[in-house]
Amino acid sequence: MTKVQTVVTAKDTGERLTPKDAIVFSARVGSGSADVELKPEQEFQKLIGFGGAFTEAAAYTLSRLSSEKRAEVIHRYFHPVEGLGYSMGRVHIHSCDFALGNYTYVADHDIELATFDISHDHKWVLPLIKDAMEVRGGAFTMLASPWSPPAWMKTNGEMNNGGSLKPEYAEVWARYYTKFIEAYGKEGVPIWAVSVQNEPAAVQVWDSCIYSAEEERDFVKNHLGPVMHQTGHSDVNIVIWDHNRDIMVERASAVLSDPDAAKYVWGTGIHWYGGEEFDKVEKVHDLFPDKHLLFTEGCQEGGVKLGEWFTGERYGRNMIGDLNAWTEGYLDWNLVLDETGGPNHVGNLCDAPIIADTTTDEVHYNSSYYYIGHFSKFITPGAVRIGFTSEAEGILTTAFRNPDGSIAVVLMNESEDVHSVTLGLGEEIASCELAPHSIVTHLIS
Repeated sequence: MTKVQTVVTAKDTGERLTPKDAIVFSARVGSGSADVELKPEQEFQKLIGFGGAFTEAAAYTLSRLSSEKRAEVIHRYFHPVEGLGYSMGRVHIHSCDFALGNYTYVADHDIELATFDISHDHKWVLPLIKDAMEVRGGAFTMLASPWSPPAWMKTNGEMNNGGSLKPEYAEVWARYYTKFIEAYGKEGVPIWAVSVQNEPAAVQVWDSCIYSAEEERDFVKNHLGPVMHQTGHSDVNIVIWDHNRDIMVERASAVLSDPDAAKYVWGTGIHWYGGEEFDKVEKVHDLFPDKHLLFTEGCQEGGVKLGEWFTGERYGRNMIGDLNAWTEGYLDWNLVLDETGGPNHVGNLCDAPIIADTTTDEVHYNSSYYYIGHFSKFITPGAVRIGFTSEAEGILTTAFRNPDGSIAVVLMNESEDVHSVTLGLGEEIASCELAPHSIVTHLIS
């Protein structure tokens, strides 16, 4: 008999990743198909994992809590059973906007990088990563991304407000990535991948740097790729774009259509701020099926949204859309922010799945925390997405087979109505009900 574990999160209830009476599979009667038919024989991409960003803002905020509350948050994210089971992470190479200010790891005009020193990260970021590794029981699949080269390497002479990399510093800047990889490696934090540049098409009032598609291609082809290989870091993956879906087809094509650049590139990074155009994610896969797709950043903008439901639904909708379009991993933005939605050194305040009130030592878990958990707790690294057909109108669905053979099915209802859905698997069928504004995970073994 098919065994099922069912968990539910629903608006206007107390249900938050709450175990429920499991659905029951029984033999089909008649020849009709279910609303959602699972097709485990159809296999797609393998999942790397889920995670979030170890920003200075997150690490600093946690340092301002009591040791008990800080430990609670780390446990609730990283414990493989009792937490969200996060196995991935993202870290910024020197400062980003969610830092306490602009900083780099070298003295100005040190083209030898002899002064390279990550001691700044010993204050908050590295202690958080190491404590999280201890709770997780191992290292993370870690992506490192720069927001800007040092000011002296740039055309505008500052880290903020865009500008671009001066061509004469391309080789030095490429070596900077390898210095970072080596320095973090010495701390026991292996770097799995680097992205070329966070959001290379956006001039921001914070740390930012513009690359045209051709500039990104040429930097990878002539500098970053070769330098990574020459310095013994060919095992560290390179991710391009690291920006929104809207023009990702053009940006990925510009780099990946050039074999001399493409040979160094693992895949394309995606952010969600430019619209939910999942067809463009799938298009990049269809054009370059041997390359990979990774969601590298998304958050709710505009400050703290305590207790709001639409934020969780935004996560669920995007996660299902991207996963069904061949995305192999999902990285949230700040793990934690304070009661203001910061700190952020230019006031670009945002929301996070966990908000820590540093004035009261209270920790608030937003709907987004629970929605993410419907994926990360039940779809484990190495899981393979499986096929399904759906006639369930208004219900978003994805399904994965885990390495242990269990099948995780996520169903999401954004409507105001209760939906009854039948689920078919082989010769069996089951019925389930989805409350208004709810998300359900069925783990079938």
